Amino acid sequence: MSTAPATGTQQTSDAPLLTARNLVKHFPVHSNTLLRRKVGDVHAVCDVSLDLYEHETLGLVGESGCGKSTLSRLLLNLLPLTAGEVSYRGNQVSGLSRRAMRPLRREMQIVFQDPFASLDSRMTVFALIAEPLRIQGLFDDDGGERVRKLLKLVGLNPEHGNRYPHEFSGGQRQRIGIARALASDPKLIVLDEPVSALDVSIQAGVINLLEDLQERLALSYLFVAHDLSVVRHIADRVAVMYLGRIIEEGTTEELFRSPSHPYTQALISAVPFPDPRKERSRQRITVTGDVPNPIDPPSGCRFRTRCPKFANGLSESERRRCIDEIPALTDRGQGHASACHYAEAVQLT
Repeated sequence: MSTAPATGTQQTSDAPLLTARNLVKHFPVHSNTLLRRKVGDVHAVCDVSLDLYEHETLGLVGESGCGKSTLSRLLLNLLPLTAGEVSYRGNQVSGLSRRAMRPLRREMQIVFQDPFASLDSRMTVFALIAEPLRIQGLFDDDGGERVRKLLKLVGLNPEHGNRYPHEFSGGQRQRIGIARALASDPKLIVLDEPVSALDVSIQAGVINLLEDLQERLALSYLFVAHDLSVVRHIADRVAVMYLGRIIEEGTTEELFRSPSHPYTQALISAVPFPDPRKERSRQRITVTGDVPNPIDPPSGCRFRTRCPKFANGLSESERRRCIDEIPALTDRGQGHASACHYAEAVQLT
C-alpha cells in the first residue's frame, strides 16, 4: 500500500513519477558441495509497494541488511525481479532489456554509498562525468562545457577535471558522483546512503547541496539511509523497512511525531535529543535480540521475535494472530500506514 503525500510536500502532480507494486526479490542459496545444489532462498524483498512523486524526497530507512539497497536497485531495473512490477511515468520498467532501458537511464540515476568504489580510479574526473554523455550520444555538441558546468554546480573547481578520484577528499568524491548522476539531466535519483561514509560536518554540506539541486532542477529523490536524523531533515515522506517488508509509511512530520509500529517507535526513540532535559525524561522503547535469518524468516509478523509488545503486551490469542497472519500495510489515517495487527500511535517528540 502507498498513499499520496499530504499537503505541504513538494509534489505537483497526483500521478506518481515512479510506482512499484508487490516487488519480490529472492536470491538463491547453494550448498558448498561439488554439485552446488540449491538449498534455499534469501528473502531480500517481499511484497513491497510504494510510490514516488515528482519533486518529492521519499526516505527509505531500516537496519543494515533489511533490503533497502536491493529494493533501490530493483526500482532502477539494475537487478531482475522475482515478482512484481515497476513503472516510470506509467511505462513498465521491470523486465526491460539493457537496450530498451537506455533511454530511461537518462531520467533515472543512482548515487552510491561509497564514492571511491563507484568511481573508476583509472579515469579523470572529467572523463567520469563525461562518460554518461558519451553513452547517450550527448557529448558532441557542448559536452565539455556541460562537464565544467556540472563541476561548478556541485561546488568543485572546473579546472580540477584533469585530476583523478584519489586526489579528492571523501566529500569531494561524493560531489563528483552526484555530478556524474546529473550529467544526463535526470528527473529521478536514487541516493543509496550517500552520506553514511562521510564525517558529520561533511554530511551537512552534501545534504544542503542535494536540497539546493532538488529545488533548482526539480528532482525527485529516493533517499536510502539508516540515519534517522538525516532522513528527518531531507525527506517529505518516510518508508520504514524491516526484513524485506515495508512496515510503516507516512509523512515525515506525522511518522516522527506519532509512530504506530513498535519497530519504528524503537528506531525513533533511539535518536538522541539535543536538549539534555528532554533526553533524560523521554520514553525509551527497546528492541532485543538479533535480526532473524532472511533465509528462514519468521511466519506471520516478521518483527514478532523482537517485538516488545508481542513479548509483554498481548494475550495468547493475540500472539497467535501475530504468528499465523502477515499484517497488511493499512492506512491509519492522514496517509499514515503501518503493518501491525495492534498498531497504536505513541507520541515520542
